[in-house]
Amino acid sequence: MLSTNTVTKTSSSKVSKMRNTQDATALLKADHKVVDGLFKKFEATNSSSKKKQLVEEICKELTIHAQVEEEIFYPAVQKALKDHELIPEAYVEHGSLKVLIAAVKGIEPNGDMYDANVKVMSEYVKHHVKEEEKEMFPEVKSTSLDMVELGARMVERKKQLSAEYV
Repeated sequence: MLSTNTVTKTSSSKVSKMRNTQDATALLKADHKVVDGLFKKFEATNSSSKKKQLVEEICKELTIHAQVEEEIFYPAVQKALKDHELIPEAYVEHGSLKVLIAAVKGIEPNGDMYDANVKVMSEYVKHHVKEEEKEMFPEVKSTSLDMVELGARMVERKKQLSAEYV
């Protein structure tokens, strides 16, 4: 039998966990802001070493973000919306983004082509973010998906992927 103290601890830990979890779309929007800030820092610097460090951060953030969306968010959204347009397009956009990431990841900043690849990546991400935030997310909000539960799963997966990222 549980003591009152144990019940209180369990309840307060659940409340604490709930406070720390985010709605899935809020989590994704926060990721979008982080990456946007990194792109802005990239555009503002002329330092090759700083550019390389920023691109490594951008690549890590985008790689983990895309994998979490593909593994957890997109399948749930596609099922809830019975979508045959937004989600397939998002997967295709992720494929193109992965090509751009491969073009700059681990490479020394070597001038105009490097900067051009990062610029195109930035523009591509902005386009993708706009579609998600203006089209997909509002539609998702109208479903019965438990966005907090989905967000909690996504946070856990992000933690795993961050620890494994090479």
